[in-house]
Amino acid sequence: MQEETKDDFKRELGLLDGTMLVVGSMIGSGIFIVSSDMVRQLGSAGWLIAMWVLTGTITVIAAVSYGELSALFPKAGGQYVYIKEAYGRLVGFLYGWSFFAVIQTGTIAAVGVAFSKFAAYLVPAFSDKNILYEIGSFQLNAAQIVSIVTIVFLSYLNSKGVKNSKTLQTVLTVIKILSLAGLIIFGFFAAKAEVWDANWANAWSSQALDNSTGTWLPISGAALISGISAALVGSMFSSVAWEGVTFIAAEIKNPKRNVGLSLFLGTFIVSVIYILANIMYLSVVPLQEIATAESDRVAVVASQYIFGSIGTLIIAVMIMISTFACNNGLIMAGARVYYTMAQDGVFFKKAAKLNEAKVPAWSIWAQCIWASALCLTGKYGDLLDFVVIIVLIFYILTILGIFILRRKMPDAERSYKAFGYPVLPAIYIIVASAICLALLYTKTSTSGWGVLIMLLGIPVYYLTKSNIKK
Repeated sequence: MQEETKDDFKRELGLLDGTMLVVGSMIGSGIFIVSSDMVRQLGSAGWLIAMWVLTGTITVIAAVSYGELSALFPKAGGQYVYIKEAYGRLVGFLYGWSFFAVIQTGTIAAVGVAFSKFAAYLVPAFSDKNILYEIGSFQLNAAQIVSIVTIVFLSYLNSKGVKNSKTLQTVLTVIKILSLAGLIIFGFFAAKAEVWDANWANAWSSQALDNSTGTWLPISGAALISGISAALVGSMFSSVAWEGVTFIAAEIKNPKRNVGLSLFLGTFIVSVIYILANIMYLSVVPLQEIATAESDRVAVVASQYIFGSIGTLIIAVMIMISTFACNNGLIMAGARVYYTMAQDGVFFKKAAKLNEAKVPAWSIWAQCIWASALCLTGKYGDLLDFVVIIVLIFYILTILGIFILRRKMPDAERSYKAFGYPVLPAIYIIVASAICLALLYTKTSTSGWGVLIMLLGIPVYYLTKSNIKK
């Protein structure tokens, strides 16, 4: 095993900070939006809850499996380090390349776009319908500007040191958890037996909504697989980014213990919240209205049932807080990967340096620029498809790396071992692989582009290989 690099990061983050980073990075806009499309794809309460339970289960399995790797390599860079140690520099580079080009920046852009959509409730001038500039087929709207401004602001905050950004992360995440808990509790108080009974009347009848006629069509076989794949895009996207805490392991106190524990606590808390939120939706909103919610904003519809006309405003504020905290965590964690890559000679040299505040400021700003460029697409749904397939591929490779590293490094000290090894990690690999194959089959136009960008990293690696440190 390689010795931990002598970086000059300050270990200022405790278990609470790590857990709040996991929770804050996971809970963005998805839980307020994606259930609408999931119902359209599968058409029943049973299938909706099953998809969230499946997603939560495999997410927690993956997170506790990562605990072994975080204890083995408690350094900045996290998942990039694990993949490089298991598979070598090429695959490590492909992860870093994909992370910068698609995974982290695409997620930051999607969350920024979601923030702007709900900010428009408070300030209508921020709407994507407010076109500021137009040339040919390209339109620059106010929502895109708002998205970019938030990303730039959070990048600036993070460039000034980890202390302020960690305080913001913890405070906003606590507010986010309490807000979501309040919405769920008030939702259960407002539950109507007739709505609940109607939603569960045909709990496992798989059907898809025909948008042109508004009618439900039974699905089975290949159509059902396609529906499950499409539904899982939403729930899986809502459950990614938990690995961000591994990227900042060099700034975590007692990382061999706290990183793994943060991963478990954070993913478990979020998974429970997501399942309860969807049960709440089914208790107050008729299934047809969940499927046909305007702009998929199912949480807005639920909040209107619970709180009346002020419900829209409540949800808008909640989502703005949620997405703001989410992007703060993503921006904080992502830059540490580019820092570690640069130290290995596979990213811009300037990214390998820390500023006077002991943070990789150059990496933060490089990430900011590309994420801002992706915001100009303004397409939330496409960004989801684009990101999820690549995230899953590298989750699979990382967990498979546990098996590889146990053979390569049998005598290495493992203060924490993957829970349920080898059964649970193997189950994750099988389930996640099936989801990836289904996504490639059913969403080739978007998922395929993500895979293509990842594979383009191979010629880039060999073209720049002479610059890579031996």
